[in-house]
Amino acid sequence: MATPNNLSRESLSYQIHTNRELGMMLRCEKPLAVFAEIEHAFPQSLLRYLRMFDRHVQTGRFVKREHRVPIDVGERGVLLTVLYALPKEAWRIDEMIRLRHGMSDWTAEQERREGTLLGYSAQQNDAWIASKSSTR
Repeated sequence: MATPNNLSRESLSYQIHTNRELGMMLRCEKPLAVFAEIEHAFPQSLLRYLRMFDRHVQTGRFVKREHRVPIDVGERGVLLTVLYALPKEAWRIDEMIRLRHGMSDWTAEQERREGTLLGYSAQQNDAWIASKSSTR
């Protein structure tokens, strides 16, 4: 999958985790990975990727949680969020669920907290928030 120019390593000064989560988690470089989509609408390529994560859940290398929230997307639907964490970082799953589903107005501080939960450094969060501000 192509990365938009505003999310490139050159523009952010670091490489985002997208499409690299599995390897990073296997190397214990990333504590949490989160995937969300309308239930039953996940692309096949993402379902294959999730099955790769699931193999590591079966061995105890990762823990997994699915979280469902009813939503209105033109018709009633369910937002399915699939979260994977390293076992010692499993607390991040509940924190991420609370963060994402607790408030309707998303703030820069929530964006920073999400980045931290996903394993980004303070400097990377600063660069990410600055890049989002510059595209508005």
